[in-house]
Amino acid sequence: MAVSRTLVWLRNDLRLEDNPAVAAACENGAQVALLYILDERAGAASRWWLHLSLTALSRDIAARGGVLLLRRGDPVEIIPTLAGTLGVTAVHAARAYEPYWRGTDRALDAALRTRNIAFHRHLSTSLFAPERITTQSGTLYGVFTPFAKAAQAAGVPEGFVPAPVTINALPAPGDRLEDWRLLPEKPDWAGGMRAEWTPGEAGARARLEAFLAGPVSGYAAARDLPGRPGTSKLSPHVHFGEISQRLVWHRAALHHGPGAQTFLKELLWREFSLNLLWQHEALRRAPIRPEFAGFPWAPDKTMLRAWQRGQTGVPIVDAGMRELWQTGWMHNRVRMIAASYLVKHLLQPWQDGEAWFWDTLCEADEAANGASWQWVAGCGADAAPYFRVFNPVLQGRKFDTDGAYVRRFVPELGKLPDAVLHAPWEADADTLARAGVLLGRTYPRPLVDLATGRDRALAAYANVKKN
Repeated sequence: MAVSRTLVWLRNDLRLEDNPAVAAACENGAQVALLYILDERAGAASRWWLHLSLTALSRDIAARGGVLLLRRGDPVEIIPTLAGTLGVTAVHAARAYEPYWRGTDRALDAALRTRNIAFHRHLSTSLFAPERITTQSGTLYGVFTPFAKAAQAAGVPEGFVPAPVTINALPAPGDRLEDWRLLPEKPDWAGGMRAEWTPGEAGARARLEAFLAGPVSGYAAARDLPGRPGTSKLSPHVHFGEISQRLVWHRAALHHGPGAQTFLKELLWREFSLNLLWQHEALRRAPIRPEFAGFPWAPDKTMLRAWQRGQTGVPIVDAGMRELWQTGWMHNRVRMIAASYLVKHLLQPWQDGEAWFWDTLCEADEAANGASWQWVAGCGADAAPYFRVFNPVLQGRKFDTDGAYVRRFVPELGKLPDAVLHAPWEADADTLARAGVLLGRTYPRPLVDLATGRDRALAAYANVKKN
């Protein structure tokens, strides 16, 4: 009896454990070609992560006898041609929800049908298929809380599939990863990311176990404190599919208490974002609420650049932006503060902030990034009320009380006392001098007066609401 031949198209499911597409393709000892096609849309930080993740995955596949095949180009052209050349009978892939991939999948399915090759898509990168969690009338949710309740009632399926012990390789020529030049060259800006992260399936599992061994118990409160190691930092690993989200869910659910329950709700926020992207394909570009299409933004390249570089003169904002640049990640509480400052105090278009995060976040995710920026800007589903303008000084004093976070990423303010650390412009001349701070020279003055910026934002939002 001839051994069947299959092809797995890997996307954001860069793992072997609990990977339904890989498991289905390897059934009955089939010869398997494991293929990754470069997503050219990825930002710089994501490309850095991808290089290391593919390196780790290739090593894991080789240890089981397989080969990771790399190609660059249009999947609708590459996959049918390769499948025909190799004589495969089926192509397996994780189901994707981004508009680009949805269109690609439709075209690929049609192309494979002309060759009598089956195209199987598996639930692998989310807890639920978007169309599964619906209201009683069958529509998709636009508000998080009822969505979360319905998702929890539906239950997250178990039935994990183990990583294959062996992979019967179906070899084919491919690209060399080094030739893709995903890593930074000159200047090498990835030093902080190398120190912070271990991309790959093993790194993802280690990160999960470290979180569950300690921080999860205090997560409900500690997740808001950027100066403490209170979060899971799993987001890049989950985004690239280096660990199964349902595995994360069920492992965390074994822990009882408010910390674990809060963490599970955060996983559902990711699901809700996918749900929104499924409904609103232009989530990264156009506001969900149409009345915001004519919002009176005041684009200013100088202000945007200062925000991007962590030179706004507001310490908690600058600390967050520098953490992002150095590590490819930013604490979630600070993301909200920094985003609110950009779109409300500075009146810069939220799309500009989203674009910067897309390029600098290791986990740049179309659904989560777009939905989160719209939430802060007040133009999305389940959005924060327009009159909610985070005061970055009060936020800093509340969540970075001892200044550990600001002092780490804005070291030029490190000697300021706690009382004025989050608002150095409030310090008297002697205090600034003793700390070696010269406003306007060693650290910038604020781009805008916070009260003035808030009033301007409220007036702009109120005008939109009237119209």
